[in-house]
This record gives sequence, structure tokens and C-alpha cells, in this order.
Amino acid sequence: MSTQLENPALGLHHFAWRCRDAEETRRFYEDLLGLPLVHLIALDHVPSTGEFCPYVHIFFEMADGSCIAFFDLGDGKRADPSPNTPEWVIHIAMRMDSLSQLQSMRDKLTAHGHQVIGPVDHGMCQSIYFFDPNGLRLEFAVPTLTSQEAQAHRQSARAALNAWTARSKASPQETPT
Repeated sequence: MSTQLENPALGLHHFAWRCRDAEETRRFYEDLLGLPLVHLIALDHVPSTGEFCPYVHIFFEMADGSCIAFFDLGDGKRADPSPNTPEWVIHIAMRMDSLSQLQSMRDKLTAHGHQVIGPVDHGMCQSIYFFDPNGLRLEFAVPTLTSQEAQAHRQSARAALNAWTARSKASPQETPT
């Protein structure tokens, strides 16, 4: 007998990534994207491990109170890409309210010299994709499903995952590099 667990996650508090330069990252997130810098932690020792590693940890807030955060370790290095994962896989997607907002952000990014892919219609949302100065792929997405369509997807998601799992186990694919 399986029991349904209550969802304990209230929402995203923050997602953290490494940056090569805290000020460069601040300019991109605060000045260009409009996410305000709301918190900074500067320490010489990592609280969870005690390890000596001087760093600054900066937090940029989204409208719902969640944050995108970065660690600058003071060495001018950014996170290396994963050698076994295509660059389009690892990304952060942020929700927008309207397709006009999405187009305005696309225009703003392009005007500032950033390469932007999209809008791409995924059926459930329309998105644009671009990279921040640290090589982190970002997405802005506008949901396009009605509440009835979203509920239908929710109800069929488990069956669709079961079908994928059966297919992938029956004939494993090589992961592209």
C-alpha cells in the first residue's frame, strides 16, 4: 500500500551557482534583468564544512521572493560545463506573465548584445533562452495552457513517465556529448 506524502516544499528559496565576478554578475541580473540584489554573505570559512575558502554569496530576488544566488570564490573562475551533459540541459527557467513581456525581454537582451533563442513554443509555454556571463543557461517562460489543459497534463504525467521509463530500459540510448 502506497501513501501519498504531503508536499513539504513551499517554493524555491534559492538556486546557487558559481560566478567568476560578483560585480559582473550583479550588473547582468540587477541592471539588465531587473532582479534586485537583496542579500550578501561574505565569509572566509564555509559554515557547513568549516573549510577555509573566502567567498561572497550574492542573492538576486524574483517577484515571488525566491532567489538566484551566486558564489564568487575570488579566483575569476566560473563553473565548468558538465562533460557528459549537453549545454541546453542545465538551466534555470523563470516565469513571466505575458508574451509581450517575453518579447520585451528578448528585445532588451538582444539590444545589449546577448544571443537569444526563441520564442520557442513548447505547447505548455513559450520561452526564450540565453546565457548569463557565467555560462549558466537561462530561460524566461510564459505558461500558455488553460487550467483545464494543465490539469489534464498533471493527470497524465505519471503514465507518460512510466512509458518513457519502459522505452528507455528496453533500448537504452547513448547520451550525446
